[in-house]
Amino acid sequence: MVNLFTEKLNSYNATNKDEYINALREVVQEIALYSLSNTNFFDKAAFCGGTSLRIFYYLDRASEDLDFSLIVPNQDFSLTPYLKILEGYFHDFGFSFEAVENKNKSNVLSAFLKGGTIINLISIGLPKELTKGIRDTELLKIKIELDTNPPKNAEYEFKYGTFPFPYKVRIFNKETLFAGKLHAILCRDWNNNIKGRDYYDFAFYVKSKTKINFAQLEAALKQSGHLDSKETLTPELLKKMLLNKISSIDFNIAKNDVIRFIKNPRSIEAWDNDLFKYITIEYFKRNYNI
Repeated sequence: MVNLFTEKLNSYNATNKDEYINALREVVQEIALYSLSNTNFFDKAAFCGGTSLRIFYYLDRASEDLDFSLIVPNQDFSLTPYLKILEGYFHDFGFSFEAVENKNKSNVLSAFLKGGTIINLISIGLPKELTKGIRDTELLKIKIELDTNPPKNAEYEFKYGTFPFPYKVRIFNKETLFAGKLHAILCRDWNNNIKGRDYYDFAFYVKSKTKINFAQLEAALKQSGHLDSKETLTPELLKKMLLNKISSIDFNIAKNDVIRFIKNPRSIEAWDNDLFKYITIEYFKRNYNI
């Protein structure tokens, strides 16, 4: 088993602390997906968010969380039995993680996978001497979120993973993932806590010429109160909304947020408001003729 994890760790070509931790995080994420695939979880839910884009669509940045969405809304759904199963699988694979559920009432259920960073890096084959600079008390935390009341009109497909062993998951298709990312860009209101990862992913979708699931994005914007219930989301309106949002972003803050998740800092050196306005305008011109 150690050889399996060592081979996986070596595939990341990590050279520093952050890269080793990002590698460990993704190993843990994939074990969690494999574990959930051995239950009925993906009969009821779909994988979404940045980590799904990273693992199954080859986004070239690390991602922190595991995001899921129910296929059919169900406010009585519980994560508890699945978290217990996750803990069992991690134990069987030789890891030290516990799943801690957030008991607050919300449409979005949440929990954390938590474990000692050093002990789990060693578990996947990292020599002890390479853990210098990591505190003995440092924890790796992976947030799990599940939307129990998702917007309508999501579209899905099935994808196959191979690590630690072959598995199958239901996932938002790329157009629906793009819609979710655009909703995050338009609706986050965190003042100076700007998520540069949103804009990195936005550029990825634009570069890969991904279309938008407009029906799902419209439903999401109406559900969150960012679009009037009687209004139709058109490409023209969405373009205007994005340009307005981009005008308000401090891209120095955005770059500081995303820098630790990417290998090549030069890929974001040119980020500013004008650049993102330009790629937005070009995207809508090429894909929607506006």
